Amino acid sequence: AAIRRSCGDLVLNVDSDTILAPDVITRLALKMQDQAVGAAMGQLAASNRSETWLTRLIDMEYWLACNEERAAQARFGAVMCCCGPCAMYRRSALVSLLDQYETQRFRGKPSDFGEDRHLTILMLKAGFRTEYVPEAVAATVVPNSMGPYLRQQLRWARSTFRDTLLAFQLLRGLNIYLTLDVIGQNIGPLLLSLSILAGVAQFVTTGTAPWTACLMIAAMTIVRC
Repeated sequence: AAIRRSCGDLVLNVDSDTILAPDVITRLALKMQDQAVGAAMGQLAASNRSETWLTRLIDMEYWLACNEERAAQARFGAVMCCCGPCAMYRRSALVSLLDQYETQRFRGKPSDFGEDRHLTILMLKAGFRTEYVPEAVAATVVPNSMGPYLRQQLRWARSTFRDTLLAFQLLRGLNIYLTLDVIGQNIGPLLLSLSILAGVAQFVTTGTAPWTACLMIAAMTIVRC
């Protein structure tokens, strides 16, 4: 409703628990001067980093996700998910996608989670670039206990797997790195789970160290990095 009522050239999406640095809008708007850019996201940090060991780890996870994964994808103008806490969109592009965005369904049912990833992929499908601006820093509240964190991760994982079907349709027009990245995001967790199960089964049944499984996990980690 807010987007449809807006009249500016740019629309800034901010989560209600997110605090923006004073220069975030300026830095994102500078990136959006390129008319080929449909969306740009800022760097995320945990505003409650000092609360628990988990919030410290999540803050590290955010830094890696932004400054390794998103930064690498931005080299090709195709950030695969402009995160909800802080993302700027070109209004003209956004309005043209709203009907698809609002009526998203999966297996015949309405989808109401992972909307940031879905909107980003719609932008890429429409031919726009999506970018990452590390200087635009936004601090957001992260889960400080395992229960909420695991629920959040499950929701995000469901979103990743669901929107992969949509992402595969545009991979042919993107760099080979991005193809490998999307495949890795989906197959990687499955291979990791199988490797752990195989290692545990070997240890339980034979009493020997599961070196093969350990090497597989190490190799997957190196390839991903």
